[in-house]
Amino acid sequence: MDIVIWFIYAAVALASVIFLSLREFHMLQLNGYKTPEHSWWMKKNKGRYIPLCIFLLIQLSLLFTNPVIYMPEKHVLVEGKNNISIFISSVLTVLNIAIAVKNKPGKKFKKPFKYTPRVKRMLTTFFILIAIIFVGAFFSADRVQVYSGTRFTNNLPFIIVGCGLYLTPILVPLSNLINKPLETSINNWYINDAKKKLASMPDLHKVGITGSYGKTSMKFYLSELLSSQYETLKTPESFNTPMGVTITVRRDLRPTHEYFICEMGARRVHEIKELCDIAEPHDGIITSVGPQHLETFNSIENVINTKFELADCVKSKGGKIYLNNDNEYIRKKAPEYPNAVLYGTSEGSHYRGTDISVSDRGTEFTVTAPDGKSCRFTTKLLGEHSVQNLLGAIAYANGTGISLEKLVLPVKRIASVPHRLQLLDKGGGVTYIDDAYNSNPSGCRAALNVLGLFDACRILVTPGMVELGAKQEELNFEFGQEAAKACDYIVLVGKNQTVPIYNGIKDAGYNMDNVYVADNLNDALAKVQAYQTSKKKVVLLENDLPDNY
Repeated sequence: MDIVIWFIYAAVALASVIFLSLREFHMLQLNGYKTPEHSWWMKKNKGRYIPLCIFLLIQLSLLFTNPVIYMPEKHVLVEGKNNISIFISSVLTVLNIAIAVKNKPGKKFKKPFKYTPRVKRMLTTFFILIAIIFVGAFFSADRVQVYSGTRFTNNLPFIIVGCGLYLTPILVPLSNLINKPLETSINNWYINDAKKKLASMPDLHKVGITGSYGKTSMKFYLSELLSSQYETLKTPESFNTPMGVTITVRRDLRPTHEYFICEMGARRVHEIKELCDIAEPHDGIITSVGPQHLETFNSIENVINTKFELADCVKSKGGKIYLNNDNEYIRKKAPEYPNAVLYGTSEGSHYRGTDISVSDRGTEFTVTAPDGKSCRFTTKLLGEHSVQNLLGAIAYANGTGISLEKLVLPVKRIASVPHRLQLLDKGGGVTYIDDAYNSNPSGCRAALNVLGLFDACRILVTPGMVELGAKQEELNFEFGQEAAKACDYIVLVGKNQTVPIYNGIKDAGYNMDNVYVADNLNDALAKVQAYQTSKKKVVLLENDLPDNY
């Protein structure tokens, strides 16, 4: 083995390992550190791993170069030429440099990689594995392997190092699996500590909020209303996982808090029950049920049953569950819960919204409570669909003892939740409706309805919807059909992802000259600016795919 060449090769490979592993750990983090989900994601994005597989095959080809032939009849070893071996190693070194450059840090992500304590522990395990591989490669130089009468020596160190690099996408989730018992133990300690803190505050009233969509908006609205009279804590941003709730409780909960609003998210069956076991909510709100995360739930029935795990928890404790009566799945399930309080615009709702008036300046509506009292509300929020979540927040706040009249001002003060139909006037004749948070069929329809409120040149910018399982193509096709009815121009982001939307637009008889397929968001926004129109442009930014899409 040429020690100099090997060290050069190993140094390049190590740099590639570092950069490639950080990118893979980032994707694992975005997939919630869940190895099965990450494995599914890898399968779906197998194209990014094909070059590594090819490089691995090239690396293994070194087994058949630079042989040392053993001639038993003469009891001698005849060394072959190593020109081919040196050539292949040189080519692989160049390819490894390309891997390092492609994955080098510096790319801007919507959700940057966070070096949490868990990530640091996984990185430690990962680099221990890499160190074992590299050290083993170095000391393999003098090992002899006989195969079909051929003795291989010089190439084995290169092969082992190369395998360590090209198998990095496998070693990353492997390090997660190795650390799983440790991480489970650490998480359980923090969760139990949070539960002890909650148990030490018997007067704290806890309310859980879940739903396929609308739960974050509901959380913000309800917090605004309850805070007008009570000391209230809510889980921040999208802290709707067991560890997110745990962090909030341990870090932010104070003895002075009277209400704790806990957002509960789920991608799999029984994950709401897991959150209920931590927070033990007295009451709950289910905002919606729909075809969200079908790739992991597998069926709408699993979605329904998981969301109603919150209702089951509340029912067992004698609390109240507030249900969106406008949602067909919830409405069918509601009779199973005698303690349910229904809200919505439909008949039979205990808290019913009527006389809804919408414009590009906001929404007005009347709320009638179970006791027959009515009150008129005004909000800056756009669209009739916003009334649903406001009704749920008003219903719950009124149930705590705050009169409808005292809720009028807090409702008027409520601002749009960031990236959820947030109106942004950037000047220059362009207004953006930022609805970039992960979208769903119901949200897309609502957003298009809001866009239709404006007397302007209406432009849609979207990459489409994801995580819809087998229904994804069908629902995106329907989204395209609906977009064709509401928009003057349509800009699709991503050529592959948006094919079903494009086909839906075309099927609707839309003028395809007004459709543009952009490579990325910057390309899309540049196209929006390039459109020439006499009217003011209103641009709906519908959905923004996560970094792992």
